[in-house]
Amino acid sequence: MTADMMIAIAAPHAMAEAQTFIVAHAERLPGCREALCGSELERTRAGGRSGPHPLARRAAAFLSRASGRPVDRALVGWTLRRFLRRHRFRVVLAEFGPTGVLLAGPCRRTGIPLVVHFHGYDAYRQDVLTSCGAEYRRMFRTCAAVVAVSGPMAEQLRSLGAPGEKVHVNPCGVDCDMFRPTDPAANPPVFAAVGRLVEKKAPHLTLLAFRKVLDACPEARLQMIGEGPLMAVCRDMVGALGMEGAVALQGTRPHADVAAAMRGARAFVQHSVRAGDGDCEGSPVAVAEAGAAGLPAVATRHAGIPETVLDGVTGLLVEERDVDGMADRMIELARDPALAARLGRAARERICSEFSMGKRIGRLAAILEDAATR
Repeated sequence: MTADMMIAIAAPHAMAEAQTFIVAHAERLPGCREALCGSELERTRAGGRSGPHPLARRAAAFLSRASGRPVDRALVGWTLRRFLRRHRFRVVLAEFGPTGVLLAGPCRRTGIPLVVHFHGYDAYRQDVLTSCGAEYRRMFRTCAAVVAVSGPMAEQLRSLGAPGEKVHVNPCGVDCDMFRPTDPAANPPVFAAVGRLVEKKAPHLTLLAFRKVLDACPEARLQMIGEGPLMAVCRDMVGALGMEGAVALQGTRPHADVAAAMRGARAFVQHSVRAGDGDCEGSPVAVAEAGAAGLPAVATRHAGIPETVLDGVTGLLVEERDVDGMADRMIELARDPALAARLGRAARERICSEFSMGKRIGRLAAILEDAATR
């Protein structure tokens, strides 16, 4: 990507509240760029950030439609067109499908290519598809490119109307320097789980599996990092299953603390499932981060997970909602440190080779460059 590339990154939340992969895009994509956020327009220049853009008040409703609140679309469209023209962007990267819907019109009218990056719920959740389905199809016709984080998501987007030639698969990258390799064989049988406590990540099924692990390996421990609507349910389950001394529900933790927790673990666990409302994962970043840390993963054959975790090579996979199967795989790693170490070494090698931040950001930059120059 050329040094004078001007990218506008649009996201539904301010960068301080955004997912780590969106922050990585804003901070690491080469060239000058602007970050357009849900409640403000922040200017970013070579790693430094100034205050809100003068149009911030006029754009306060920007992206509110994505959160279900009313929005004056004419005002938002006018504000965005003026903003895009003033800064002469070469390309706009919209994070999440509903964000792309709001940017499609302004980008079309200003002649600026739009690249829409899907991440998970925006491609699967039924209420989103019901409200945005027709607008997705119109957006797919006019946008320059669509980015999916896994092969299954790419297939889903094509089924929703995205032209095959516009769809690119590019998982989010991992900072392999932050997630330094550990030695699972030297660690106690501690299992780490990281993610929001929501239905599609099924923390309650992980807890049910861990109860069986405790019966076989009383010395095992489980650390769950994350907040969400199922936190109260998880607390109740820990108490009801008599696991207070073995399970730590740690809530949201800084990224550095997540890396530290992984360095002290034997393995990573994630029991992702298709939720009742259709919601699915894209390609869970925490699974790849665990691999970078040299941990084997015990996870489900769900969405993009089998593209990250190779069963029997870098981790162990079970079917969705197979609680007994997950427990058996966890017990296997608890009792066989050498197996955990072998899988963990292969995981680190694969993640650093195929999912490193540099490689994935470079691929995204190439997609943006191609959209801007075509």
